[in-house]
Amino acid sequence: MKQIYISGDHAGFKLKEKLKPWLEKKGFKLKDFGPLKYDKEDDYPDFVIPMARAVVKNKIRGLIVAGSGQGENIAVNKIKGIKCALYHGGSAKIVKTGRAHDDANVLSFGSRFVTESEAKKAIALFLNTKFEKGRHARRVKKVSKIGGR
Repeated sequence: MKQIYISGDHAGFKLKEKLKPWLEKKGFKLKDFGPLKYDKEDDYPDFVIPMARAVVKNKIRGLIVAGSGQGENIAVNKIKGIKCALYHGGSAKIVKTGRAHDDANVLSFGSRFVTESEAKKAIALFLNTKFEKGRHARRVKKVSKIGGR
């Protein structure tokens, strides 16, 4: 069974809860970093930062389900070793490219912008796409050196 981490905020809570059983049926063991209950006053850094640190430490992929996914994406990309892709609907090819070319290890998306079906399609691509390495590895390595990260 593959492990995956998940987190988000209050705005993504409902969709996150719908995605968890779907992921488990796909054979994933989930660790939910929260929120574990709906609280409109929660602050996403309290959930996504611990998840991102655990992603780096354990070399596991992570998912962020939030209202926009934007602030969460910005926050986790400050963590050394995180490469977070952002998906706001439309063609899921961008998610595949984020994995294949950029070795993204976290996918953030906004529940206000994607349907449950779009989220599932994007997550499936994210989890099933391998990093192509080659010329992309050279580029990822250069980017990882920026800011000492």
